Amino acid sequence: MAPLRWGIASAGKISHDFANAVSTLPASDHQLVAVAARKQADADKFALLHGIGTAHEGYEAMAKNPNVDVVYIGAINNAHYEIGVLMLDHGKHLLCEKPLCMNEAQATRLLQHATTRKRFLMEAIWSRFFPHYRLLRERIESGALGEVREVSVEFGFVLQEIDRLRLKGLGGGTTLDLGVYTIQVCLWAFGGVAPTKVVASGTLNDEGVDMEVTAELHFPGGGIARMKTSALRELGNTATIVGTKGTMALPCFWCPLELTDVDGTVRKDTLPVARHPFNFLNSCGLRYEADEVRQCIQAGRLQSATVSHADSTLIAHIQDEIRKQVGVTFPEDTQFTL
Repeated sequence: MAPLRWGIASAGKISHDFANAVSTLPASDHQLVAVAARKQADADKFALLHGIGTAHEGYEAMAKNPNVDVVYIGAINNAHYEIGVLMLDHGKHLLCEKPLCMNEAQATRLLQHATTRKRFLMEAIWSRFFPHYRLLRERIESGALGEVREVSVEFGFVLQEIDRLRLKGLGGGTTLDLGVYTIQVCLWAFGGVAPTKVVASGTLNDEGVDMEVTAELHFPGGGIARMKTSALRELGNTATIVGTKGTMALPCFWCPLELTDVDGTVRKDTLPVARHPFNFLNSCGLRYEADEVRQCIQAGRLQSATVSHADSTLIAHIQDEIRKQVGVTFPEDTQFTL
């Protein structure tokens, strides 16, 4: 099979990490062929660093590039939908950074558009492709953990001065930026079942976006997930899953290289060394989701079973409910409705 030809939409930090991670995969499977940014200088600098042959000013130019098979969208939250529609309209497959869109209605519309265009689309929830996530699911499905009764997870760093998180105009707030991680691990542990009730409270900044959120997700059968996100302080950043037969824990749960198994064994994993330093912790693990995209596209699938369209819709639905209870609104909430 020919290598999957990647285009990178946006030349920011997470796009750098993704391109750097993809470079650790076999060139016979993956090629970085184009990058697009709003400014030509940014695209040129990115292309030079990563050895990418084509640098576009603006996303439309890359959408029209016939050499691009799939586009990774690493732009700010509220640009995902617009860029996604543009790329789908030009026949590109998509891997879109989380959150997929600004709300459930917008996400639903983008996913439906991908299905109509017969193009693969996956929200880039890279966590689920780490080997330790697979092991956690195996323990649950085999019955080794017993029935999952409780999940507790915290995710917090000092981020209140970071524009993408603090500004409403950039789609900020911890529910969209950090909450997608905590929600997804709770759903992973409870088998993707929708919670029957969501209870949330939080603290907003002067922009009207959430800087700290505490939430409970109540599941059928009495299971409960407790989650906390914060841009004001560093938290424990561990996910603990409690079953009727034991407990498992994922330190650095969003990109775990360590797992405490049901029997207390601490299992450790490693990642390859890449060409360049990364901006974020364990970002070489982005290679796992890139390979999932390749496998799905080669098999003719329009979605991944690990991060399905239904998964993304449910995550967006829970985010909407948390924001509603906390009091965070965005323009997209009135522009896009179910």
